Amino acid sequence: MVLLAAAVCTKSGKVLVSRQFVDMTRSRVEGLLSAFPKLITSGKQHTFVETESVRYVYQTIEKLFVVLITTKNSNILEDLETLRLFARVIPEYSHSVDEMGITENAFQLIFAFDEIVALGYRESVNIQQIRTFIEMDSHEEKVYNAVRSTQESEAKEAMKKKIKDMERSRRNEDRSRGGSKSSYGGFSTSSYDSMSANVVPISPDVTSVDKPKYSSNRPVANTGKAMKLGAKSKDVDTFVDQLVNEGEVIKNDISDRNRPREAAVVPPARVQIENVHLKIEEKLNVTLMKDGGVESFQLQGMMTNKVFEERFNRVSIHLSNALKGAQVQPHPHIDKILFNKQHVIGLKNPSEKPFPVNVDIGVIKWRIQSTDDSIVPLTINCWPNDTGNNCEVNVEYELVNTKLELREVQIAIPIPSNAGAPVVSEVDGSHQFESRRGCIYWRLELIDSSNSTGTLVFTTGSANPDQFFPINVTFYSQKTMTDFSVDKVVDENGSSLKFSTEASLVVDKYEIV
Repeated sequence: MVLLAAAVCTKSGKVLVSRQFVDMTRSRVEGLLSAFPKLITSGKQHTFVETESVRYVYQTIEKLFVVLITTKNSNILEDLETLRLFARVIPEYSHSVDEMGITENAFQLIFAFDEIVALGYRESVNIQQIRTFIEMDSHEEKVYNAVRSTQESEAKEAMKKKIKDMERSRRNEDRSRGGSKSSYGGFSTSSYDSMSANVVPISPDVTSVDKPKYSSNRPVANTGKAMKLGAKSKDVDTFVDQLVNEGEVIKNDISDRNRPREAAVVPPARVQIENVHLKIEEKLNVTLMKDGGVESFQLQGMMTNKVFEERFNRVSIHLSNALKGAQVQPHPHIDKILFNKQHVIGLKNPSEKPFPVNVDIGVIKWRIQSTDDSIVPLTINCWPNDTGNNCEVNVEYELVNTKLELREVQIAIPIPSNAGAPVVSEVDGSHQFESRRGCIYWRLELIDSSNSTGTLVFTTGSANPDQFFPINVTFYSQKTMTDFSVDKVVDENGSSLKFSTEASLVVDKYEIV
């Protein structure tokens, strides 16, 4: 067969995208395409139409035509097979099969067309190979990125170590001058490193939450050999295995393809900041089983206190309860007996070790671990049903804890590479399919008691139901899961003070496996 050109046009004859595969003038291609709508006979269904010089092989996709222009002596069966491949490629690289979607993704479609036909002849490729060729995935690039990430982590560790050495030298100088007290009155921020490492701090100026990054302090062994692009994959794999054995985490975009593209962003708190400001922060780490049940549930939380004037640095914080069901750990400078008996956060020695000024200081932290279904805030049920010809997938969410308000909810469902683009028939909220990531994203701005359940239904090609897992979920909330609050804040004389609070709940990992 000799394929002259391929095009996508509207039923009125407007050409949206066209690609020629042989040496032809633009006016010649435009003339052939402009004549095509006039040759179609209304009321009759055909897959091709011929003129004196060329043959048009076409297929409708929704309100558009996919047209192949071939020579008259080409094999019609091969032409039809090529046409079907073109029709499958278009939904892969256009988020919507309409005039706007085709126009926005014209270059991606042309690149895909070039993988199917070269110099007028069909290449022996399938949809999976086309996707691989266009992505141009490079194993050497992944190794380079892994090495670069390791070097950046080591540089950060070296910087932290240098800062600690400078702080140690400064303290030694202070002691040699007469043992003057620290400006924090004994409440050093370094003593809170172990607490703050587990919880992401959220301040009024912060607009996003970054997951904490951990890196190994062990240096990478120097083998004396430089990395060579194009080297044998065995050598590259050995190098990557060496990095893994030394504690480094090698990123793999393919294994994490259903990871959410963007983490849920917690907006700055819209509260009037008082002289005593309290923040309650919680972080979720949940793994649910696709057949029901909880594999693991862990909630970590911390309360921080920030005072803006020195006259408020000896306050006591009265809580409504003592975080029932949680493992609570007050800071060593907090009076544990007072906390356990009266639910009051107060200093052991307020005269010598008051709260520092203008510093967020953690006062208590807590942790809840459970496998009880009722403690999970949100459940996701996914029911893939493979009929042999296609696979219908029903996804449903349910808000278990109706007191929460989950915002910017994103549910990422992997789509098997051989299943094609999903066709959504029912959705609450919005959705977007990304073929490169092989994932469909279901998004809802808010889930609360008014929409505690919702459904997404889509159809793909035939696939194994296990390939639609794991499902990853992200969200944030300005309410915490633990049922406690601050009743009042008093000074050292027992007088009540004005205070402000803000709360946040973020997701570190929330997946269904």
